[in-house]
Amino acid sequence: MSKVQVDGCYFSFFLCMFAVFAEFSFTCLVGLTNALEQDGFISGFMGFYIKMGEPHLTTAYALMMSYWEGIVHFILFLVIIHRMFSGKSYRSLGLLWAGSSIAHQIVHIPGVVIGKYGSNIRPAFWRNIPFFLAPFWAASLLFSRPREMQIITADKIAAEQKKSLLFRPIDLLLSLLLLGSMAFSVFRGFVVLDCSLDTCFTYIYQYEPYLKDPVGFPRVMMLVYLFYALPLLTVFIYGLKTPGCSWMLDWTIFVAGAMAQTQWCHIGASLHSRTPFTYRVPADKRLPVIALNALLAAAPALLALRCHTNPAYFMKPVPAGQSNSKKKEN
Repeated sequence: MSKVQVDGCYFSFFLCMFAVFAEFSFTCLVGLTNALEQDGFISGFMGFYIKMGEPHLTTAYALMMSYWEGIVHFILFLVIIHRMFSGKSYRSLGLLWAGSSIAHQIVHIPGVVIGKYGSNIRPAFWRNIPFFLAPFWAASLLFSRPREMQIITADKIAAEQKKSLLFRPIDLLLSLLLLGSMAFSVFRGFVVLDCSLDTCFTYIYQYEPYLKDPVGFPRVMMLVYLFYALPLLTVFIYGLKTPGCSWMLDWTIFVAGAMAQTQWCHIGASLHSRTPFTYRVPADKRLPVIALNALLAAAPALLALRCHTNPAYFMKPVPAGQSNSKKKEN
């Protein structure tokens, strides 16, 4: 491929990404406006649309989604667009947003359809479909782009990859944390599937009654964890045990964004005043419930941080003698 063709492909990719991020930046501000209005900080902006378009946006879970979208996503877009025009890499930030945005819609759309608002879906609701598909398209483009990372000498890579998991205490701790997250995801999946075990019954009524909220979002979220997050966490444990899994550098960021978004919404909605009192976390159980959910969000985030601060274990060997300060495309 000639240099002109390469430059043309890069320019097309740049324009596509810029268009996506610019459009989503606008929707972030709409979401933030909705959250602020529903919580009483402003008024007179969203009433007509809520009534005639998407009445489910008044629920506690939707408000938490709107806050996340209007603050976290908007900041990410500003940073990404700045880096795009500065000629700096934005691939990792893009993957973080893609994971978060996909998690947003993969809970949002099915939650509305199967929840109590499913019988009152208006045509405006289906505008979410393009916003569901666009992050998948963006993620596929970002995953296909080359990754920038430091060149690390072959000796250092070999030394790191010779260590077993038992001699890497941070990785061992992360593996245990991932195992705990997997167990918790399986348990809550059984809970929302109406498991008859006494433990499940006790948990849903005494710890997280929000899981049976008829809005549908918590049930869909637990099933997403059971069928999607669980296999990914399993693969991450394999990546911590097996050297040279360079895909860990991308997928940990993607999953960290997804689980941070869903856990923020879940924790916030289970405590928010718009959730009926009977479905809120009991006051005397808030500390353990919030701690467990915070750890579930922290596990993939800490793993992504570990992978990017010291990536030698996950890299393929390079010729010895190269400088650590140089950059290469992996």
